[in-house]
Parts: sequence; C-alpha cells; structure tokens
Amino acid sequence: MGEASRRWAELQSGRGIPPEILAHAPADPWTHDPRDFRAPEVPADTPSRDAGLELLGGGGTVLDVGCGGGDAAFALLGPMTRAVGTDQQADMLEVFAEVARERGVPCATVPGRWPDVASDAGTADVVVSHHVLHNVVDLAPFLTALTTAATRGVVVEMLPEHPMAWLDPLWVRFHDLHRPPSATADDAIAVLVELGVEPEVRHWQRARRHPHDPDWVTRRLCLPPERSGEVDAALAEVPLRRRDAVTLLWRT
Repeated sequence: MGEASRRWAELQSGRGIPPEILAHAPADPWTHDPRDFRAPEVPADTPSRDAGLELLGGGGTVLDVGCGGGDAAFALLGPMTRAVGTDQQADMLEVFAEVARERGVPCATVPGRWPDVASDAGTADVVVSHHVLHNVVDLAPFLTALTTAATRGVVVEMLPEHPMAWLDPLWVRFHDLHRPPSATADDAIAVLVELGVEPEVRHWQRARRHPHDPDWVTRRLCLPPERSGEVDAALAEVPLRRRDAVTLLWRT
C-alpha cells in the first residue's frame, strides 16, 4: 500500500462510530431512505453531468457504482443507451430499476459492495460514482476497479471532506467524542496519482441544501428519538454545510 493510500485508510478508519456508542444506538445510523435518492425528473446541470456527457458523446452505456436511486446515471439520459447500477442496499436498486422503466432505459442491477461485484457488473463506456468515496476505507482497489470497468472514462463526484463532518460538533456535544480530521478530495486525488492516474479536477458550488430534519440527525448521532428536541436546538448553533463539490474525470 502506497503512502497516499495508507493515509486515506487511516483517516477513514478514524471516522467510524466507536463500538460502545453503536451498541446503544436505537436504530441503524447508516441506513439511507431510498426515497431521498430518487433521480430527479430534471437533472441538475453540474460539471459532473457535463463530464459524463463529454465521455458518452453520441451514445454509450453507463455503470453507476453506489448508484442509490440513479441520480448520476439518469442525469445522462439522451446519449445513454443502457444503465447498470450497483449498490449495497437492495431497496436502492429497486428505485434505480423503477426510474429506468419509467424513463425507457434498458437497465440491470447488481447488489453488493464494490469492488467485490465488479466482475458481475462488467464493463461500460462510462463509469460514474457519486458521493461514494467517503464510504470507502481501502480506496486503491476501489478506484482501480472503476478504471478497469470503463472503456472510455470515469467520473467521480465527491465533497471536499466527509459529508458528515459538519456533524462533528454534535458528536462532541452529545457523546464527548472528538473525531479526527476527515480525508479530503485532495487525499483521494493523491491516491489516484499514486495509481498512475492524473485526473482532471473541477471545483464547483452545489445548490444550497435544506438542513436535515432533527429526527434524521438524531438517528445519525445514535441517539433515541425522544432527544430530537435537543438535537434541533443544537443544530441552530452548527454552521451551514459547505456548498463546494469536486468532480474528478479521467479517461481510460
């Protein structure tokens, strides 16, 4: 393992929830509601979408790794001729397939963790993976498998730091847990460079997101629902989430 890969793994491992806190969580803090990830009818016009369309050109297939409801893949409607989605949550894949049927796109779904399911997913002209890297500890094999699966290129979208880093002050407040710094987009780029990949990097600003409701944050913090009021009051003191995002594009 190279130095950049080792640094990423160490930083990511430090972001885990301590077992003693997780053991008392009344609900799984990691599960996502697939309804929150359904691809919109009108895709956001972002540098990530532009990069995907550039790679697709007049047409081609798309593999969406960690697809959720297909936001990344279905932003490429038009030139996209077929979509394949991989995800660990079966209910996410159900939403992905539903959206594909509604929009008339041939599709396939592959349940499981990347890169374990890479051979089942096969190859595609363009591979996209949005907001997944910060869920990965061993990043080099993940990125290598993305590259191997793409016949034209890869588009990754991520935030400059872990998407839950904004909750760090609340971990201190409710659990006296001081979390280590997050791995950053620059750390991910360093891993790519270590693998011999020089990505094109596009920095941009996302639309302002509405704050997450207190019940969602309460579950994320492994707290019981009856503490939602306390969490709501504490959220008023937490700075707004950062709006900046990063798109990484590399050709294969």
